[in-house]
Amino acid sequence: MSSSTSSSGTGCPVLDPSGSALHEEAAALRAAGPAVLVELPGKVLAWSVTRHSVIQALTTDPRVSRDFRRHWPGAADAPEGWALAAVAFQDSFFNMYGEEHRKARGRIAPAFSPRRVELMRPQVQATADRLVAALGEVPPGAEVDLRQALSLPLTMTVICDLFGVPEEMREALGHAIDAVLDSTLGPAEALAAQGELHARISAFIAYKRSRPGPDLTTDLLLGDGNDGNDRNDGSGGSGGSGAPGPEPIPEPVLIGTMFAMIGAGYETAVNLITSAVQELLDHPEQLAAVRAGTVDWADVVEETLRLDGPVMHLPLRYALADLDLGEGVVIPQGDPIVIGFAAAGRDPQVHPSCPAEFDPARADKSHLAFGFGPHFCPGAHLARLEARIALATLFDRLPELAPARPGERPERIASIMVNGPARLDVVPRPAGAVPPPR
Repeated sequence: MSSSTSSSGTGCPVLDPSGSALHEEAAALRAAGPAVLVELPGKVLAWSVTRHSVIQALTTDPRVSRDFRRHWPGAADAPEGWALAAVAFQDSFFNMYGEEHRKARGRIAPAFSPRRVELMRPQVQATADRLVAALGEVPPGAEVDLRQALSLPLTMTVICDLFGVPEEMREALGHAIDAVLDSTLGPAEALAAQGELHARISAFIAYKRSRPGPDLTTDLLLGDGNDGNDRNDGSGGSGGSGAPGPEPIPEPVLIGTMFAMIGAGYETAVNLITSAVQELLDHPEQLAAVRAGTVDWADVVEETLRLDGPVMHLPLRYALADLDLGEGVVIPQGDPIVIGFAAAGRDPQVHPSCPAEFDPARADKSHLAFGFGPHFCPGAHLARLEARIALATLFDRLPELAPARPGERPERIASIMVNGPARLDVVPRPAGAVPPPR
């Protein structure tokens, strides 16, 4: 193992909870075998899978489940205050298996179909216009954290509008979601963060029960369901067609679903946008290629997803039978599995030429950043749209945008689950720039 992955008393490599060297760790694990038993935060052991082909195989194998209640015998032994519990024990379609998963996902996924996402384009563009205009107003030479000024408010606005989260609840809800993704938290801190998230989502659900509207949360609460018909307004709700729908989702599952959809709906895109801006600022020749029309924004987005996918070690899946992966590696029945989705894009078996380099012009940009198989991220279309619009608007309106400290790599998010810069300091306009026209 590399120095970034230490060894525990069990002899297993230990994943660094800080997430400071996720790709270096993943490279060492990938070289060690098709799966490697590792120690997660909280001293929970799981099989780490980082190879592109093995991830594809396991995420489509019916002998692999995400249902911790039915298929993880060791779930009861997870430590109290486990930092990964909010995701691993999330009570939603995210952690369901088979037909139960298919039906639960079917209530949400149609709202994120390509057609419905395209109907959201004007809203995404208007939000990007507003945020980039504000960046253009900062004094010449002043520094701004692009994550907080553009990536986060853009994606949070879009997903919260879709689910009907009122303005006054958004900031606290976002902070609560960010907190439970911090894998460095100790037991007391993790329990507090999980309790805060539960309270914030419960308060939002109570708000929507008393104030229903044309949004996805109202559809789920009222049991209108999703009959597969598109709304004309692009809001993603069922539109109150009058047709009978499924029963309302039970409260614990509804809380888990809100966490899954709102959290994944902005956290993934936040990291994607921020990472893409960082790569373009670090590689001005690639930005010049975009401006020259050699590559387009879709190329930039896909290459960023390949190089630095926004989700790394996603807990957990479970073996329903002994899984023989070859090379002498067998995952025993009942053992947990953690998939390193962001690692797949740098697999030299798929990308033998410079897999760790940012090159939007490369012909093959294969990645598994949004997952694979039945649990493929339903919000992938929306994340791609948000990223393309954010990048095009930012670099078109602020052509002199520059890194605040050229050559300095920003600190990473403190998580083994999500992957991206914790902040990205930029200078929207150089010192002495002429104020933008009003």
